[in-house]
Amino acid sequence: MKKLFVLMTLAAAFGLMPFQNTFVFAAEGGVGHYVPGAFADFGDLAPPESGWAVLDWYNHYNGSAGANKTIPVSGHITANLHSTSNAEMLGAQYTFPCSILNGKYSAAVIAPYIWVNTTGAVTGPFGRLTRADSTSGIGDITMIPFWLHWASGEFSWGVQLDVYAPTGDYNTGQLANAGLNFWTFEPLVSVSYISKKIGLEVTTTAGLDFNTNNNATDYQSGDVFHFDTTIAEHLPFFGCGTIGAGINGYYWKQFTGDSGSGAKLGSFETLMTGVGPVLSYISPQFCGHTIVAELKWLPQMDTHYTLNGDYIWFKVALLF
Repeated sequence: MKKLFVLMTLAAAFGLMPFQNTFVFAAEGGVGHYVPGAFADFGDLAPPESGWAVLDWYNHYNGSAGANKTIPVSGHITANLHSTSNAEMLGAQYTFPCSILNGKYSAAVIAPYIWVNTTGAVTGPFGRLTRADSTSGIGDITMIPFWLHWASGEFSWGVQLDVYAPTGDYNTGQLANAGLNFWTFEPLVSVSYISKKIGLEVTTTAGLDFNTNNNATDYQSGDVFHFDTTIAEHLPFFGCGTIGAGINGYYWKQFTGDSGSGAKLGSFETLMTGVGPVLSYISPQFCGHTIVAELKWLPQMDTHYTLNGDYIWFKVALLF
């Protein structure tokens, strides 16, 4: 189990940053840059060893809202929404050999490519008309300029600042957009416990999202608190690495309301909760490298002022 603990600590580079938003709507559509379930496993803390990690993440989302649920989307008041999105994300993270406050310092960046299809009933001067939009392209890039990590015994903890830049294409009036057209600044804290004896993991991440104004629609999205926790068991896999299985649960809640002339439905404070299974794999080292993979299914449970659906994640990372 000691070897398992070392592998899991090194594999921390796997979750090198929050997942870039692949959802079709801007925050006025019920979501923001942070996507529920992106955090809180052993891979979400930076590794204690210096070096590079590269990743390839894939996310699929499929969700809908009923005809009686109206949501402001890109300047429209829409109902009966249905969205399917896919995102392929490439990223890199580097942990520096130097330390700050006795903690390891890292920096990271990730760029997503997004495909989105959306249908909805748009309210106009002649009533509700059903329309369908689709788009693809580079989404909003995530940067982590500040990331500190500490480890002692079976515990690890870290703090970081994530910055989401509005680099994705955005068109007012279009239901499907690759970007959100505003900045988000997200401080995060994470704590992780991994038993050296039995492989039990408990990891928790909490963050705050502070959004700027979407100037295209004059919509100021409210600020968000989110909380994710994973409980999992990790065991040696017949000498071929390590496998893990557990559950991931999340809570996502606006703590300030939406505002601006574009907030036609008022404060529109969104709430989301969900829970689902998580499977992971860590390969043995080969040529000084380690492969880490994770599969996650997270159905949304309690939702307010947003769609209801399922997130499916598949993540692969190579540690140098």
